[in-house]
Order: sequence, then structure tokens, then C-alpha cells
Amino acid sequence: MIKEIIVVEGKDDTAAVKRAVEADTIETNGSAIGEDVLRRIALANERRGIIIFTDPDHAGERIRKIVARHAPGCKHAFLPQEKALYKGDIGIENASPEAIRQALSELRTESASETGEISWEDLMEAGLIVHPDAANRRLLLGKLLGIGYANGKQFYKRCTSFRISKEEFMAARKQMEEKLGE
Repeated sequence: MIKEIIVVEGKDDTAAVKRAVEADTIETNGSAIGEDVLRRIALANERRGIIIFTDPDHAGERIRKIVARHAPGCKHAFLPQEKALYKGDIGIENASPEAIRQALSELRTESASETGEISWEDLMEAGLIVHPDAANRRLLLGKLLGIGYANGKQFYKRCTSFRISKEEFMAARKQMEEKLGE
């Protein structure tokens, strides 16, 4: 039984999570999250803690940001897009129980601290910003770090708020470069 309550987008996501683990969920019912749902999420975060587990797409990222604003110090689970894909549809509901368990085993806790070990220069040197293939590189490095895909600014913020260490970043960067044949 997972202690925290898992925040998902809908009923199908709840069903997929419950096939994989024993846990309670709160459904946002899409990106138009009502105030009553946000209050329940904030209360759940205070009492038991929450894990935000949204689809690895733009709508899921928007929901993740909204929920995280209302639940400081929450945990995040990220599922790579290729593990959430079925017939062109991306969603937690498409993931295997093993993929869901894997994502929930690699949680990241958000920190209110705005200082971190990773700098903009580190992102530039790794080709994550201002590089012709920056988006693909962020996708791969985000997967290796377990923080999901994000644009350059959000990637930097995730490195900071999830307190990615310089050592962890450099090890993942080395793996990324090996996979890219550099």
C-alpha cells in the first residue's frame, strides 16, 4: 500500500494505477481542475502527502504545474511517453503495471529551494538549450534523470526543485552522450 495519495487525470488512470499497486487516488478530471478538487489535493498533501502522476503530454504537464502550486513539497512520478503510448494515444491508462510500478519507484520530491547545483551553463554545455537537437537531448536526459521531458526553462527548474546533484547530472549526461554516439 502506497502511503501517499496519487493524483491522476481520470478514471482510466485510476484503474491502471490500481492494477499496478494498492493506492488511493484523486482524479483531477482533466485540466479544468475545480477548486473543490484542489482543496482535496491540498488536504491530502497535508495529511498523507501526494504523488503527482499525470500523462506525459502537454495537458499532463499543465495539470502537474497547477497541482504542484497547491501542494508544496509534493512528490512527482514521471512515465516516459513510449511507455504510455497505445495506437497514437498517450496516457497513464495505456501503461503496463510494470511501467507504473517503475515510475512510482523513482519518485522525485519537489523542494521550495530555488538554488541548486545545476546552472544554465551546465545546460548549455550539455546541449540542452541553444542546440539544434536540444529538445531530443532534454527528452533523453529527462528520462535518465527521472524528471520527464520539459522545455529548457522548465528543465532547469526541475533540476533545481528536484535537487539534481552535479554528480547525478554529469553521470546522466555521460549516458546520454554514449547513447547519442558522441
